[in-house]
Amino acid sequence: MKKLFLISAALFAIQSYSQEHFSGLNTSNRVGIITAGMNPAELLNMSNKFETNIFGLSFNVANNKIGFSDITSDKNIEDLIFVGDEPVNMRIDAEIYGPGLAIKHNKWAFGFYTKANAKLDIVDVDTKLGDAINNSGLSSLLSTTTISNDFNQRINGTTWGEFNLVLGRTFVDNVKHKINGGVTLKLLFPGSYANLGADQFTGTIVQTTGQASLTQTNAMVNFSYSGSLADSFSNFDDYTQSIFGGLNGFAGDIGLNYQLKDTKALDNAIDKGKNNKNTYKLNAGISIRNIGSMTFKDDNNQSTNYSLVIEGAESLNLNQFENVDSLQEIETILLNSGYLTKETSNKDFKVNLPTTITLYADLKIIPTLYVSGYLQQKMNDDNENDQITVQNSFTLTPRINLGFFEAYIPFSNSEISGFNTGIGFRLGGFYLGSGSILTALINDSKQADIYTGFRWAFL
Repeated sequence: MKKLFLISAALFAIQSYSQEHFSGLNTSNRVGIITAGMNPAELLNMSNKFETNIFGLSFNVANNKIGFSDITSDKNIEDLIFVGDEPVNMRIDAEIYGPGLAIKHNKWAFGFYTKANAKLDIVDVDTKLGDAINNSGLSSLLSTTTISNDFNQRINGTTWGEFNLVLGRTFVDNVKHKINGGVTLKLLFPGSYANLGADQFTGTIVQTTGQASLTQTNAMVNFSYSGSLADSFSNFDDYTQSIFGGLNGFAGDIGLNYQLKDTKALDNAIDKGKNNKNTYKLNAGISIRNIGSMTFKDDNNQSTNYSLVIEGAESLNLNQFENVDSLQEIETILLNSGYLTKETSNKDFKVNLPTTITLYADLKIIPTLYVSGYLQQKMNDDNENDQITVQNSFTLTPRINLGFFEAYIPFSNSEISGFNTGIGFRLGGFYLGSGSILTALINDSKQADIYTGFRWAFL
């Protein structure tokens, strides 16, 4: 179980993984499939009739405990995770956009693209419980710690693939104003899943020389797993080998977009033979994304709710979880202890996507300088066992746009890692950026991310 708690830290240390993907790029007036991932109505704002997406990658991690200086120091990362009273929260996720095509014709726009998703989340894990498991064999003093939580502690991993169909329509398009609407139908291909939840956990941890025990305990525990993540959380290959499963779910996005046109700039573009180059004074939109769910089905599928009860002088030895790295092993140990009582069990189970409301606005200050604001608000409860998580965030991005070249500096604030700032650029269809690299270099960020990709627009 020690590895289950610490795998996020390990990935943080060895990989450059913000919860807002493509920060700074997603509000650019160089519209394409990446922008449609934020709001399907934006496809009507493409400057060209066609765009092909070659690839797009975004890797992210955010946490509330570990900074860059901790990783580069000689401090014990395992100890730093469980410092203080604030529960541990970490979010690691990756988005990979595959081949895609978008077409704009008159007042209509069509598109399709593929996308792969991989996530590993630690949600509200109690630091005292985590420390007891992590350091159970190092205790040299007698101590007693009482835990009482009214929330659900979770460790969750999910992989799934998507095939997305986008349709957009312009409803108003005159000299000054333009209003677009759009929808995305998502065909979902669940790959693998694992969830350990401990809700309403109360108990007492007794530590003696070389041993930690749990007594006087009550909790509702959930074990859910499907595919390769049932075997291990600690092997990154388990996240990549089964991203696309069978078609077993549907979801959708819906969005509206408004533009206040820059008529002078549009006239200049037409005079230069550059018709319809998405010139505006203000571009704003709203979208609701990831409305839907998917059902996991596999030979090793299982979702079981238990009551965990340890009474009287009975105790559970926490040392036996130190080298465990799979949910099935944890479940087996607890069942063998006799402290678990099965409440409900299902072979196949449904998981909800992270539904969000997105609001954004991009304002032209001078012909080459824009400032955009981006707000993401989740609509679901991350503590639910059948819920894939997402962060609330706000980003303010000043951007210089010279047409073929674009550069931007996003300033963001998220609920897990707090304030961060980074830098990015676009050169034609190629882009590269990070929403946190400057904070990491200057102010010891608790977030790390990088994204890159290439797309090609023509006609």
